[in-house]
Amino acid sequence: MMNIAAIDPVAFDIFGWPIRWYGIFIGAAILLALTLASRDFRRKGWDEEFILDAAVWSILIGFIGARAYYVLFELDYYLQNPGEILQIWNGGIAIYGGVIAGGLTLYYYSKMKKMDPLFVTDTVAPYLLLAQAIGRWGNFVNQEAHGGEVSLAFLKDTLHLPQFIIDGMNINGAYYHPTFLYESIWNVVGVVILLLTRSRNKTLRIGDTTLLYLIWYSFGRFFIEGLRTDSLWLGPFRISQLLAAVLFIAALLMFVARRINDKYYPYYSEHNGPAYKAMQK
Repeated sequence: MMNIAAIDPVAFDIFGWPIRWYGIFIGAAILLALTLASRDFRRKGWDEEFILDAAVWSILIGFIGARAYYVLFELDYYLQNPGEILQIWNGGIAIYGGVIAGGLTLYYYSKMKKMDPLFVTDTVAPYLLLAQAIGRWGNFVNQEAHGGEVSLAFLKDTLHLPQFIIDGMNINGAYYHPTFLYESIWNVVGVVILLLTRSRNKTLRIGDTTLLYLIWYSFGRFFIEGLRTDSLWLGPFRISQLLAAVLFIAALLMFVARRINDKYYPYYSEHNGPAYKAMQK
């Protein structure tokens, strides 16, 4: 079996421009998420072109947000090296920045197009989580975003990992926590839970899937971030842990409050294109 640790992070060159495995994983993840979200829109009786149009802006602004988030919390370095601010090919994007910027863009684009923004984010949320799970494997190839040092016995005998992952976690002669794998598995489990729950008739109301996405991802990220060695810091706090805690608490409180509040929220299963519009008249 080929040792994946020996794989060059650069997959190939196009006219001298390096195409990295990390970018391939991210691109494949986005393409799959868009395909699945578009399919759901079509099944629900809505124009799938809306998702494709919204994705152009959400992805673009999401990448800007991901980079801006990283630069903001490494500002001292980038003020001394301003020429590197735009060099995203050297690494330095933060998923939370992308999710926040892209999510807000999707929300306001939906309002502008007179679509229910929470229905749109409910449709996209499970597939965003899937894209995040796939994207973490780009970190694996780069041998980054890992946790602290562990023993070979821990990876082999405690976690029972396949050899190619063990090899990938061997960095300069030491073994490390495969935090990319922890988050990838956590996200995949979350995708299954969100899709199964959302698909049940009259179970989740509009907005619930979005809140459950925030609850699930933030809960797992809080603990996984605590194992990582490359966290962004704000004083004594890991930024991603702090943000995960805030989002988890806020989303959980909103989820509970929506069940106490008498305000009517339609079920996701009822939001079916022209039929839903007719029901609202």
